[in-house]
Amino acid sequence: MTDTGPERKSAHIVVLGNEKGGSGKTTSAMHLIALLLHEGARVGSMDLDGRQRSLTRYVENRKAWAEANGVNLVMPDHVVIARSDADSVSEAQAAEREAFETNFARLALANDFVVIDCPGSDTFLSRLGHAVADTLITPMNDSFVDFDLLGRVDPQSWKIKGPSVYSEMVWESRKRRVMADGGKIDWVVMRNRLSSLAAKNKRRVEGVLESLADRIGFRLAPGFGERVIFREMFPSGLTLLDLREEGVEAQMSMSHVAARAEVRALLDVLQLPMPAAGAESAQPVDGQLATG
Repeated sequence: MTDTGPERKSAHIVVLGNEKGGSGKTTSAMHLIALLLHEGARVGSMDLDGRQRSLTRYVENRKAWAEANGVNLVMPDHVVIARSDADSVSEAQAAEREAFETNFARLALANDFVVIDCPGSDTFLSRLGHAVADTLITPMNDSFVDFDLLGRVDPQSWKIKGPSVYSEMVWESRKRRVMADGGKIDWVVMRNRLSSLAAKNKRRVEGVLESLADRIGFRLAPGFGERVIFREMFPSGLTLLDLREEGVEAQMSMSHVAARAEVRALLDVLQLPMPAAGAESAQPVDGQLATG
């Protein structure tokens, strides 16, 4: 381990992060996890929001539903890292760093991918997660409210005035990643809840995003539409990738088909290094949840 980050292992690290809630970050993380598992990859997952525990509850719901219904769903190798309650900042950060690096090292050694879900705020654990990313996905709602976490825009000319706080944090994470092992972070901004209408606001958001992407170095990816089905699946822990599995009784509507296509389109854009055919299969449903 080093001051700039844990020792790199073989897994590809995918981090989902921004500093705003309600952008579909956990839903995106769980669907990406499920898609990678269904593709035959070994997937570790890490929840860095020990307070809300949204990804952890999604995985727990999935495990409980599978056991109650006798269905063998693929499961990630999951851990949640709690924030330290130590009295001093230095003691708390030391404890959080140790928990993060210990769990990260194990997951990265045992899996093809590690998917890390960061809290929707600037925390020490979130910065640790960002600094180890190979691929950073930033989901955002398609609005100027969400755009503000990336950049500042002139309300008259709609020209970019400069990067905002989250973009600056990503820049610092990229520098820490280079210092740690010379690696690079592929930053992908994912536009969620896209409207099907060609509204003026939608075109303006798209235009300023393209300008900012060239300026600070991220790629754009189409995200998930505003579909109730994404939110309805949380209590069962299911994803759209599970609906055709044996024992999962669900009728596929056109909305389901379109949403599945959105998930697979995201994987195509990410261009992740998929494991070779014949690799060890994904984790079974009786995999354990761990707390850091």
